[in-house]
Amino acid sequence: MKNARTGVKNGGRGVKYAGTGARGTELRNPRTRNLDLRSTRGIVDAIHREDARVAGALGHELAAITRAVDCIVRALAAGGRLIYVGAGTSGRLAMLDAAECPPTFGVPAGLVSAVIAGGSRALTTSVEGAEDSAAQGRRDLARRRLQRRDVVVGLSASGDTPYVLGALRFARRMGAATIAVTANRRSPLSRAAQITIAAETGAEAIAGSTRMKAGTAQKMVLNLLSTAAMVRLGHVYDNWMVDVTPSNKKLRQRALGILRNATGASPARAARALQAARENLRVALIMLKTKSTAAQARQRLRQAQGNLRRALGEP
Repeated sequence: MKNARTGVKNGGRGVKYAGTGARGTELRNPRTRNLDLRSTRGIVDAIHREDARVAGALGHELAAITRAVDCIVRALAAGGRLIYVGAGTSGRLAMLDAAECPPTFGVPAGLVSAVIAGGSRALTTSVEGAEDSAAQGRRDLARRRLQRRDVVVGLSASGDTPYVLGALRFARRMGAATIAVTANRRSPLSRAAQITIAAETGAEAIAGSTRMKAGTAQKMVLNLLSTAAMVRLGHVYDNWMVDVTPSNKKLRQRALGILRNATGASPARAARALQAARENLRVALIMLKTKSTAAQARQRLRQAQGNLRRALGEP
């Protein structure tokens, strides 16, 4: 007999998975039964087949992701911030995405940030029970001095993590824009948010281990949200990271490669321009493409209010 709540037949014996539904991430996956009896290759193949389903699940959420990106762009353009909130895997993935925005897009460290249940210690150690307090979620977000022009993204695979729910509901009361990223569409988190991104990846290869497909989906969503928003805000020229900070040898080589590819300049000329621009890739690019001095390039950029294409006289 089919269980109306879980969509599972035979009380979990000889499970036949019937869709995701609420808490679908907790169901037993029929495609990975007897996983522990398989060869190493068999285990790897089974997990890989499950992972291959993630992009398809995410494909159904592209309209919601588009709305979320536009919401983030409006908030950041108005002087607001993008704040992620998560617990466990969700929080760690959020921290990772936030940490990578400044070196990739040249934005201030506080523009994109993350709040994780249990604090910084939870990045490397499981902090038991930290995710169970909605009040702590509210307090941690309040410490960020939340404003109406900010946007808060709550991440929870199950969609019912109290810490994340507390934070998102607080954000809603404060008038900030709210976005939910979850694997369960019919969840409290979905109801608490103005925009819901629900990539329903379903039962995990190991039942309940949402660090797997659900976590992969969250990482992909975070990539889309932050990257698309930064592109819309002008931190990418063509498909180059023109605001990359050349803070080490690898990144300096990347900056020089961008200059050479975008302008056709020789390695020596690109290096001279980057040095004259004081490591500012935008300024160096304008210098090379318009045959101007560093001062002239900076003036063009100011007049264009930071818009690189307009400074270059390009469409």
